[in-house]
Amino acid sequence: MFPSVLPAFALPMASSTLDGFGARLATLRQSRGLTQTELGDAAGVSQRVIAYYETESTQPPGALLVDFARALHVTTDALLGLKPIADTLAPKTARLLKRLQRIEELPPADQRAVLKLVDAMLDTRRRATPPRAKKRKVS
Repeated sequence: MFPSVLPAFALPMASSTLDGFGARLATLRQSRGLTQTELGDAAGVSQRVIAYYETESTQPPGALLVDFARALHVTTDALLGLKPIADTLAPKTARLLKRLQRIEELPPADQRAVLKLVDAMLDTRRRATPPRAKKRKVS
């Protein structure tokens, strides 16, 4: 006869999945300003694999966890939720920083042109916005 309780090593893999892995993977990916395709390329898998792990209640095998952690620049412990993630950015901010980092790849003359354009836009915006009125103290 079979025992009524199986040993821990005989339990299916799905039962040992850590809760929230998919949401954590999606949050980390977005906070790094990456699309599913970009993360997939960095980890050596397709966009569909990323989408699967972000939406299903399973986690990838250990070797793929390591690839995801490297691509996201976090530890596997952080990816699995065993340790807190210290440096998450809002997705909008991460995308902006990623674009700004790509400016570094441009030739110096193009970098200066981009910075002049940004400075001109900020200056125009600053002049177009009326200064805030100072609040008066009521006596």
